Amino acid sequence: MANSVGLHEAPESIRAETKDNHRALTSMMEELEAIDWYDQRIDAAVDSELQGLLAHNRDEEKEHFSMLLEWLRRRDAKLAAHLGERLFKKGAIVTREEAKKVAAAETAAARSEGSLGIGSLRREPALR
Repeated sequence: MANSVGLHEAPESIRAETKDNHRALTSMMEELEAIDWYDQRIDAAVDSELQGLLAHNRDEEKEHFSMLLEWLRRRDAKLAAHLGERLFKKGAIVTREEAKKVAAAETAAARSEGSLGIGSLRREPALR
């Protein structure tokens, strides 16, 4: 591998899969940077046709980024799980995350009390 900006260890000590992941991640960062640059150029341009061309080019960078993200997701089960839990969900992002933490804490507390976290299996007496 050519000297790559961002490698923090000697290339010979890094697995081939890690080097490929590095290539993908570096490319993803470059795509995101290009999207940002195009957004700025679109805002600054005064000619509407130029704005349209720049927007078209920016959107291709978004396509490239999403393709790289999918490539990485297919190779990283933990990343795939995090994306599956968080992408394309309705509601406030932070609220969903806080609710997950509360639920996890309640489950942990129930387990420490000897509960399986499924509630009581005893029949409650009927109210009269």
